[in-house]
This record gives sequence, structure tokens and C-alpha cells, in this order.
Amino acid sequence: MRITVVGSGDAFGSGGRFQTCIALGPDDPAAASHTLLDCGATSAVALKQQGFDLNSIETILVTHLHADHFGGIPFLILDGQFRRRTRPLTVVGPPGTEQRLTEAMEVCFPGSSSVQRRFPVRVLEHQERTALPTERFTAIPYEVRHAAGAPSYAIRVADTDSAAQIAYSGDTEWTDALIDVSDDTDLFLCEGYAPHPVRWHLDLTTLADQHHRLKTQRLVLTHLSPTALTADLHSWNIAHDGLTLTV
Repeated sequence: MRITVVGSGDAFGSGGRFQTCIALGPDDPAAASHTLLDCGATSAVALKQQGFDLNSIETILVTHLHADHFGGIPFLILDGQFRRRTRPLTVVGPPGTEQRLTEAMEVCFPGSSSVQRRFPVRVLEHQERTALPTERFTAIPYEVRHAAGAPSYAIRVADTDSAAQIAYSGDTEWTDALIDVSDDTDLFLCEGYAPHPVRWHLDLTTLADQHHRLKTQRLVLTHLSPTALTADLHSWNIAHDGLTLTV
């Protein structure tokens, strides 16, 4: 499994980074199929800058319904409409995702949610710790602690071809669900938002205390705020836009 951290930034582009977007798929960014973990509002630009064909994206797994994690989906749908996409798109997110996506499309582009498209957009909802097979992967959501108007999830993804397994925390305070989602994974992409505890987000102090409980082969931090970016990070692996990893 090839993992590309397309966007590693927080909601406000701190450090000049794109908002959250992680692409899973084959080695070639322009290849036939990809799955996204989150799709922040800047993701269409970031994906195109890094050589991805937006029409190759088959599934988007959304951790929670904040714009820096799902706000790029209306742009991806509109891009497909104007570029004559025919491949179906599946969006999997928290309860209420379909309504929130419709509302977001109407706010951004009035009338866009009801036009006739050449491709279907199917919206499914996460079910706590219930596996969902996609085109290539199996995803399991674990509810975490982050206020977003609907439940928020960390997501574990298994590659049905290679048996590789990765986890992504989404945004969350510390919760023991992170131990479960990351257990026996090859890679854990984990929020490292701030140096010290802050409500609804993971911080470096807490992660340092809990690190020994995370049974993963490799921990890589993402979604860093300005204070985290200027902290002493020498003991951590830090993601950056365009970082590629293979497991």
C-alpha cells in the first residue's frame, strides 16, 4: 500500500500546509483508483499539484464533518462533472454526512446538489467498529472525542491485497480508542496538534506519555498547529505535504 500525505496541515494552513488529505492506493498517482482519508477544502488543489487525477478517486473515508476534513468534496464532485467523469464516487462518513454534503454544495455552488450527473455519488455512514469493504480496502471506524456536530472517528484501513494495515486518528483528544485503532498496524498517522493539552485535540505531551501503549510499527504526526510546528520535534516523525510511505 502506498500512502501519500497530500495535505498535512491544520484548518488554517499553518506552515503553508494544505488541509488534511491522505491518499491510499497504487504506486502511480495517476493510476486507476485511489481512496482518500479525509478531503479538506484545499484538497483538489493539493491533489492536482501532486499529480493525482481526481477522476481516479473512488472512495473518500471522512473522519468528521469539519471543513478542513470534508470541505473539498464539493469541489471534487464538481470537477468530475465538468471533466465528464463516469466512475461512481463513494463517500463514507459520520451520521448526517449526506445532508451536510448537500448543504455544503448548495452553499458553495447553488443548485449543484440536484443536477443530473454522469456518475453516481453514493453516501454511506460509519457504523462503530464495523468493517466496511471498499474497492481495495476494508475500513473500520472507531469513535473518538472531537466536537463536530456529529460523531468523529479514527479509521483503520486494511489492504486486502497486501494485508498491510494503517490507522489515522482524525482529530481527537486522547481516548483509549486510539490504542484499539492502532493496534498491530504498520503505520499510525496521528494528530499532533499542540505541545500541551488542548480540548478536542491530541497534544505532544499526552502522546509522549501514552506512546508506549500504541502498538504500531511507525507513528507519524500530522495536523500540527503553529505552536506545535515551532516546538522541539526532534524526537517525532513529522508528516509534510507530499510525503509518501509504503507499507
